[in-house]
Amino acid sequence: MMESRFDIVVIGAGIAGASVAAELARTHKVALLEREDMPGYHSTGRSAALFSEIYGNEPVRALSRASRDFFFNTPDGFSPSPLVKPRGSLHIAAPAQLSILKGFAASPDVEASVRMVSAEEALRLCPILRRECVAAAVIEDDAADVDVNALHQGYLRQFQALGGTLVLNAFVQTLRHGKQGWRIETERDVFSAGIVVNAAGAWADSVASMAGAQPLKIQPCRRTAILVELPAGVTPDAWPMVIDIEEAFYMKPDAGLLLVSPADETPVDPSDVQPEELDVAIAVDRIETATTLQVERIRKRWAGLRSFAPDRSPVIGFDPSVPGFFWLAGQGGYGIQTAPAASQLASALLRGEMPAASDDLIAQLSPSRFAQAPARRSRA
Repeated sequence: MMESRFDIVVIGAGIAGASVAAELARTHKVALLEREDMPGYHSTGRSAALFSEIYGNEPVRALSRASRDFFFNTPDGFSPSPLVKPRGSLHIAAPAQLSILKGFAASPDVEASVRMVSAEEALRLCPILRRECVAAAVIEDDAADVDVNALHQGYLRQFQALGGTLVLNAFVQTLRHGKQGWRIETERDVFSAGIVVNAAGAWADSVASMAGAQPLKIQPCRRTAILVELPAGVTPDAWPMVIDIEEAFYMKPDAGLLLVSPADETPVDPSDVQPEELDVAIAVDRIETATTLQVERIRKRWAGLRSFAPDRSPVIGFDPSVPGFFWLAGQGGYGIQTAPAASQLASALLRGEMPAASDDLIAQLSPSRFAQAPARRSRA
């Protein structure tokens, strides 16, 4: 096998790997390895992303806020079309959920981005909602649809324009660290580098195990979505995305149809997941319960993977025990909207530069947060 030498090898060409590889290619010789015959097959390519500064936990929201400028003031030449278009997100609460809604809206980094709306206004914004299912709501007016393909392809174009090497069908078989750095073997090629970036998504723990690093219990979860037809004459284009405050379901317009998800998070092994009939049925039942819609036809159904660390925050940083092994994993369902800030943070850490992020955020994202404290010696 022929061996190719790089400064950095990134494993995984989904949005995480593509974005950090594009950032690193400005200063380093980088190879981006993808196990499939196309980048972003398992998660990125199946995402119906919304940019929302209030979605996810505190570290995720911080990364999203830091990504806003990239989405709304995209660098010249990055994409021939806008990355975002206005949508708005409406979080609704039934009478029994009012206290949850009010607590959510009062969170310090949520309060400034939302406004409370009455049930009547919520029904004006989305006329198919059932009145008895909406006691109140909050709306994030600045939420926006993300063109996932434009974002992903923009990073891949940038990476290759800067001289980066994208290798498809490059399933990593062995990953070893020695005196000369890392040696990465695929079925056809061998790569060597000083640093390996683990952006393998659902397979992040498997890659870590090959590298001799401690797996972080990053769990892939199946998420189901369906596209349903609306009655004749119903035009949903101006509706916001609607999210149950406890995320029992969400729905949003999609090219004249309605995208619906039961917001399922079923733990699965890393694989090419497919929708389960039970999850599809649950999606239909929940949307018919919350709205006046009677689903007559499902135009499309699919499932994707969302991979979470135990605390549901992304993992970004060098492994504390394995030299030159860098984690960029566990993005959950937030990888698209956080990609600009996450890739900039990761590339700064990889270059040894001072990141723009706060020390607190860096600590919240570092893989070192999972390091086990040494066992205390018992007293004789």
